Amino acid sequence: MQSNIHISVVTPVYGCAGCLPELHRRLTETLSTITQQYEIIMVNDASPDDAWDVIQLLASKDNRVKGINLSRNFGQHYAITAGLDYVKGDWVVVMDCDLQDQPEEIVKMYSKAMTGFDVVFGRRHSRCDNVLKKMSSRLFHRIFEYFTEQKSDETIANFGVYSKSVIDNVRRLREHNRCFPLFVRWVGFKIGEINIEHAPRQLGNSAYNLHKLLRLAINIVVSHSNKPLRLAIKVGFFMSIIAFIYGLYLIGRYIFWGVPVAGWTSVMVSIYFVAGLLLGNMGMLGLYIGKIFDE
Repeated sequence: MQSNIHISVVTPVYGCAGCLPELHRRLTETLSTITQQYEIIMVNDASPDDAWDVIQLLASKDNRVKGINLSRNFGQHYAITAGLDYVKGDWVVVMDCDLQDQPEEIVKMYSKAMTGFDVVFGRRHSRCDNVLKKMSSRLFHRIFEYFTEQKSDETIANFGVYSKSVIDNVRRLREHNRCFPLFVRWVGFKIGEINIEHAPRQLGNSAYNLHKLLRLAINIVVSHSNKPLRLAIKVGFFMSIIAFIYGLYLIGRYIFWGVPVAGWTSVMVSIYFVAGLLLGNMGMLGLYIGKIFDE
């Protein structure tokens, strides 16, 4: 068993078994230019192909390769968490296995980290994805920004270099709904970014479609923001105010001009007024529950 590991690489594996030998070769060549003390942790997230067999073969030929085999498909961010639980390096690289995150870019990010950064994210200034993937990613980040009120960069994903201090603190966060880049930003530390080259996907298709991205966005928003509750309060009281003003208008017409009020009109005004109060109060109750959850 190796000790004094300097760099650990964690990569979740799903649907890209054919990329793993090339990924291993390029990682070995790249990391060797930085240090000989490194490890590569591949986490098989119940990949539908023979990824686990490939990982075992690589590990049998290179003792610096470690494999983790999940019992079922838990998702990318859970797989990353599983890998982080076993890293030993002073620095940790998290990357995808499909070779869109190019191993050669690790040197560039590591060099920037050595200038005094605890985290260096790779910014994909020119993404090699199809139009639908770019649009769905942009929609995800806009929803995320609006509800969490945090700046989000769609050109930044998981690929980056992270110090041991950052990873140790991220590992303490055991929430069910997980988003690795968000956790990294939340724990603080000095964060840097650098432009990297993004490569076309070698094999397979992305596991993230529009539906999954929206579901991820909703889960993150619900877990990290109470803005939807505040919106419910505003909408509820706005409905009540409009209904109240319209009710005063109807009463005024009846008193001063003798215009009779139709039965259904008064009923609708009453319904909207009460519904608005209920919606606002439910939102306020939700905020109290949210504060309990925060504590």
